[in-house]
Amino acid sequence: MYNSFKDMPIWQSSIELAEEIFKLTENLPKKEDYGFTSQIRRSTLSISANIAESFGRNHSSDKINFLYYARGSITETQSHLEYGRRVGYIKEDDSKRLDTILENAHKDINKIITTLKNKA
Repeated sequence: MYNSFKDMPIWQSSIELAEEIFKLTENLPKKEDYGFTSQIRRSTLSISANIAESFGRNHSSDKINFLYYARGSITETQSHLEYGRRVGYIKEDDSKRLDTILENAHKDINKIITTLKNKA
């Protein structure tokens, strides 16, 4: 068991991903500040935020719900990445690498959800 959500590998990788997305989108056109840039940053940051919120909940059903939100944010981020790649904002190799990280996070969250369901 972890003492803090910060000890969880899934949280650590998701906050690192949010940092990476922030850096990747720093030089996008200013016209995207309130559009694409904001959307992908918020969806990515939401992954780690929902994992942290799940950690803070007492009941398994509450924990699972926030993990579902995190999982939803993963797929939202994947969609933003695909759009960014298609319009030329994100290089294909960056998009593929980040998508692989997101796929692994999706699988890890599914494992945690399954474990929590089996305990309940």
